[in-house]
Amino acid sequence: MAFKMRHAYKKKILYCGVVVITLMILLHPDMNARRSYEYIEKDNIVKNLHEETAANFTSTAIVDCDYYDIIHDETSLSISIVGGDLIEGHKIKEGGEYAPSDCKPKYSTAIIVPYRDRAEELRGFLVYMHTYFHRQHIHYRIYVVEQVDSRPYNRAKLLNIGAVAAMKAGYPCLVLHDVDLLPLRPANLYACTEQPRHMSSSINKFRFVLPYLNLFGGAIAIVSKQFKQINGMSNEYFGWEGEDDDLYSRLEANDLKLCRFEPEISRYHLASHTPVKKLDMGKKAGSFTKEKMAADGLSSLQYTEVATVLHPLFTHIMVDL
Repeated sequence: MAFKMRHAYKKKILYCGVVVITLMILLHPDMNARRSYEYIEKDNIVKNLHEETAANFTSTAIVDCDYYDIIHDETSLSISIVGGDLIEGHKIKEGGEYAPSDCKPKYSTAIIVPYRDRAEELRGFLVYMHTYFHRQHIHYRIYVVEQVDSRPYNRAKLLNIGAVAAMKAGYPCLVLHDVDLLPLRPANLYACTEQPRHMSSSINKFRFVLPYLNLFGGAIAIVSKQFKQINGMSNEYFGWEGEDDDLYSRLEANDLKLCRFEPEISRYHLASHTPVKKLDMGKKAGSFTKEKMAADGLSSLQYTEVATVLHPLFTHIMVDL
């Protein structure tokens, strides 16, 4: 009798163990991850790029920049660059603007970085990104939009503010970029494609796999006209969750399909001390409607500009939301 009871108990323990392991596998984030996804092939990247420079940009170079070698560059940058300094003679203009002098760039890009209370991380980001961009033969400018009030952080609204400033300066391409993300492959060209592009689809903290297909955050590139078309991002997300999914819903509502480059090109390093926010695996923001999209965004953007300062490496826009 005792033997049968012990045997039954062992079977019960074994059964419970199998159930627990099965649930762990099924509920693990990697079950929803995409180790492969539809992407633009290397040889097709150039013809999918939106070729346009800023309205007021001029270049004295005679020959056009060529991007074939850049896109096919298989090297990676070292993260150790964040702790260094820029090379002498970098020729970056006040406000963080740069263009190559030996060839005429075909693309102008505004990189917009929402920011608050991360001075050391911002310094490393600027050194790294300027080093990175010097290998890409593009015309660009970095905008850092800082929320200086004590209200909860509103990343999307800061991005809207930066986008307005960049579009006013005539930039045809916007890259909305978190300060804790660093691109590893110079082949990941910071130029807009004809469709909105999710640039950071392969991040180290997600084991370089895409958590879910509808993810559209971290680092994204979108043509300025398209950003206006979707009325920018929502201004109502105070905190860290929901704004990216709302943005994806805006693309869908306007029949804009996102695109990506291949995973190897799209690799990013996320700062090790940055907490990974819980992903909702592609669920749309529950309050999204087309009516709300039309009323909430660039058209309803209100804020107080405290100051705008042209630093050597970036344009610093300080705002009170």
